[in-house]
Amino acid sequence: MAKKNKKNIVYSTNPDFEYDYDEDETMATLPPQKQTLKVMIDKKQRKGKAVTLVAGFIGSGDDLKDLGKLLKSKCGVGGTVKDREILIQGDHRDKIIEILNKENYKTKRVGG
Repeated sequence: MAKKNKKNIVYSTNPDFEYDYDEDETMATLPPQKQTLKVMIDKKQRKGKAVTLVAGFIGSGDDLKDLGKLLKSKCGVGGTVKDREILIQGDHRDKIIEILNKENYKTKRVGG
């Protein structure tokens, strides 16, 4: 994965110029008891198809992907992890809340 140029330097006449990239701080994952995850349903820009969103996870991207994989396998559907949110295909709010509670996460049902 290519590093992004954060200062938008396009060209430099200095042949020895080397941009200093800030190292991404690895976010420490909070224990499940200290996290409150919001579970909601979304139909916007999906041609009326329902998607269950899980938002509010505080931690590393790998831990978020692992949680998304767990939810997808327990629900038996597809999904993805995008923009610090877990998207699960279909309306599985009740089942996801039950799974997250078993994993010791605090959950909050948002919307309808």
